[in-house]
Amino acid sequence: MGASDMTTRPATGADTPLDPIESLRARRAEALLGGGERRIARIHDSGRLTARERIDLLIDPGSWMELGMLAEPEIRREDMPTTGDAIVTGLATIAGRKVAILAIDATVMAGTTAPVNMRKQNRVAEWAGRKGFPLICLSDNDGGRVPDLLGWRFSGVPFDFTTFLQSPDGCAAIPRVTAALGPSYGDAALHAAMGDLVVMQKDTAIALSGPPVIKAAIGEDVTGEELGGPDVAAATNGSAHLVVDTEHDAFDRIKRFLSYLPDSGALPAPTVAPREPSTDPTTIGDLVPKSRRRGYDVRRVIDAVVDADSFFVWGERYGPSLVTGLARIEGQTVGIIASQPMHLAGALDVPALRKEAQFIDLCDRFNAPLVFLQDVPGLMIGTHAEKAGILAGYDQVVTRLARAKVPKIAVIMRKAFGGGHIALGGRPVKPDLLVAWPSAEMGFMEPSTGVRTVHRRALEALLESEGEEAYKAEIARLEAEWGAESEPWEAARNIILDDIIEPSETRRVITTAIDFAWGTGPRVSPHGA
Repeated sequence: MGASDMTTRPATGADTPLDPIESLRARRAEALLGGGERRIARIHDSGRLTARERIDLLIDPGSWMELGMLAEPEIRREDMPTTGDAIVTGLATIAGRKVAILAIDATVMAGTTAPVNMRKQNRVAEWAGRKGFPLICLSDNDGGRVPDLLGWRFSGVPFDFTTFLQSPDGCAAIPRVTAALGPSYGDAALHAAMGDLVVMQKDTAIALSGPPVIKAAIGEDVTGEELGGPDVAAATNGSAHLVVDTEHDAFDRIKRFLSYLPDSGALPAPTVAPREPSTDPTTIGDLVPKSRRRGYDVRRVIDAVVDADSFFVWGERYGPSLVTGLARIEGQTVGIIASQPMHLAGALDVPALRKEAQFIDLCDRFNAPLVFLQDVPGLMIGTHAEKAGILAGYDQVVTRLARAKVPKIAVIMRKAFGGGHIALGGRPVKPDLLVAWPSAEMGFMEPSTGVRTVHRRALEALLESEGEEAYKAEIARLEAEWGAESEPWEAARNIILDDIIEPSETRRVITTAIDFAWGTGPRVSPHGA
């Protein structure tokens, strides 16, 4: 029976007794109808699909095994349907791979959450965690069902946080995906907070509480878009990684994302047939301007490193001075972390650092080697950066990166200054390979900044005594000296760099280094297993 089978609601009154099989069939038919034809029509009129329609579009045909179909809430209503307690849960396959699915049913009590609903979620989440396959949440939720959670009931909500938001003890990590396809408040937002991929439709919102609760509690009159729409969730707080136009786009992104990851961290990442890059790897050096002050789009460089059409951007709108995403090199899954000089000249601010830390964790849990492409002037400094928590963000990144067990390969293309260099695979975080192009510059800070910092008093005295021409000439001389110290040759002599390579060798060197960095054992990180 398909997830979207729809029938007319059957008569099951006491005056028409049914035998057990007929009773079962009648109850199933009622459950499949969800909140009824009127509420289904209302969902369709809003441009949304029902939970069962969404499941059918996502999974392999005929693979659905539903769990908890006949569930009903503890507090039942005579005036409205309560079938399934507002959520459809079960197991299926996608491209032949097992998955667990939680699909919130907005036709039943607006998709609100209550204890039986939570039990269904826990049951399927534990299935996925213990058996080792991805968990997908299709969200369309107005939050908690207040009458069912009043008073003592809320304290007893049956969420099991040892299995709901993490794998049970002794079980490997599993991929967790959330698609916000309608308003996503309360526990739906919690799913998003823990998601390895969170994709949201452009006219949806993700937030802890919805506008009516906020209005009643603190008097703030706010729309869902203002509260947690794409400009907030994807660009400001980073709780969503992708924004799409339609539900069909969301399902396509989910399927593609899962194709890069194993079913659990205990397994190697899947491989596919290798493809040549879409940009000739031998031309990569021409894509990066020689002047450190000129911007460019690093995604063009990525296209010369990874297999054609394999780059899956993760978190594009959040922390845009850093590009992160999954890709393939010679058919093998990798995680790409690259400076983006088009934003903040590639400097790492707090959002970029937070995004990087989360992405490192994703790759380390699911056995994707980390490939860093460095062109970084340093960490963002100043009052705003300090108030935002730049030190905590930096500490989180370098600590997580130093502990990562997947292969870590870093290539310095142009600039590698200050803490930004270390955060992108510098020697202190123990990369398996650290190489540089001959044009690379390395150091504590960029030469012009360093000269004006170290020689500030002498330069000010020179300006006062001999004038602006002598001042500029001295700055140029000092910058040239500083620049010579920043060249990569001495770093290579002292084995700070493992090698200096021609830009055209970049893809080959990365591929070879990853192969050796995995060693002879299974390609599984201890953090995943």
